[in-house]
Amino acid sequence: MTETTRPALQAVAVSAGYRSRRRNPAVSVLRDVNLVARPGELITLIGPNGAGKSTLLRTLVGAQPPLAGRVLLDGSDLTTLSPRQRARRLAVTLTEPVDVGLMTVEAVVALGRLPYRSWLGRETREDGTAVDRALTDAGVDALRHRPLSDLSDGERQRVMVARALAQEPAVLVLDEPTAFLDVARRIELAAMLTRLTATTGAAIILSTHDLGFALRRADQVWLVGPDSTVTASAPEDLAYGGAISRTFAGDNMSFDDAAATIVVADHGTPGAAAHVAADGRLRQWAEHAVRRAGWATTSDTSGPVVRVEPGTPCRWKVEGTPPATAPAEGSGFDSLVVHLRRCAVPTPEHARAGTPRPTGRRSNP
Repeated sequence: MTETTRPALQAVAVSAGYRSRRRNPAVSVLRDVNLVARPGELITLIGPNGAGKSTLLRTLVGAQPPLAGRVLLDGSDLTTLSPRQRARRLAVTLTEPVDVGLMTVEAVVALGRLPYRSWLGRETREDGTAVDRALTDAGVDALRHRPLSDLSDGERQRVMVARALAQEPAVLVLDEPTAFLDVARRIELAAMLTRLTATTGAAIILSTHDLGFALRRADQVWLVGPDSTVTASAPEDLAYGGAISRTFAGDNMSFDDAAATIVVADHGTPGAAAHVAADGRLRQWAEHAVRRAGWATTSDTSGPVVRVEPGTPCRWKVEGTPPATAPAEGSGFDSLVVHLRRCAVPTPEHARAGTPRPTGRRSNP
């Protein structure tokens, strides 16, 4: 992909909002939005509830006209395209379940070919090829003869993606595609969408509340802020520059760079911090347990030290946690958390400074 590649979708100075049927002035939700979705990019749209994500998506796909500015689809103004022209370049998959009665998976996916059929509705060889390819790309070819109503939520979501792929769009827009999926199905869908950007060359835009997914997978993140603006950049730039933290952080929340998510402060153990002495995955999960107990982790070994040895369950020893006169020890992370919560104290450094060290627990936004 080169810098001269024509954008698949572009918002130019767009203001998104609502026009009243009465004489009241239009209500602008987002102002002066400039966005570019390039072929082969995976783009995530994130932001707090009520910030305007759904309004922006509806504007970008033509479900409602912009109050100002233009939306360009493959270089053409969206408002000048007929429904058939638009459907050949843009496919939309919504969160709400679709009731298709007893239609089979293959029949549902074939609906994606309607924009290409004549008024007689006859299926061509090209239609059949496109449906077969979409079923394969979405990983549902083995389900083609099953009724959609018999499938799990994850399988249904894949089928609806296949229907959209059958349209052979330049842009695929998905509204909260992981909303009703369990963790394993979310991971599968994320991997599939990443693969599809490479195999189809389409720009894939999806809205999500999963901040971790947005930062791990996206080529671009479109961040809808509380100030009626949208910031578009690489996920690393938004995180490093503080835009993510400013958008989501509250009085008791902050952005954890290492975990790439928002953490919620635990005021039950202010100032408590410990060094974890362990290696690899054992250290990772030991630090997770320490933070879950409301402690911070530190590289400073002059204060409390948590030594963890492998095993099922693991063995742990905590040194330097008054009022205990001897190191405490036990087995299993659960007992470690109980111990740390019982004897949390400020570290000497923060006690002298008179300011508590921030501690946190991970929380999914």
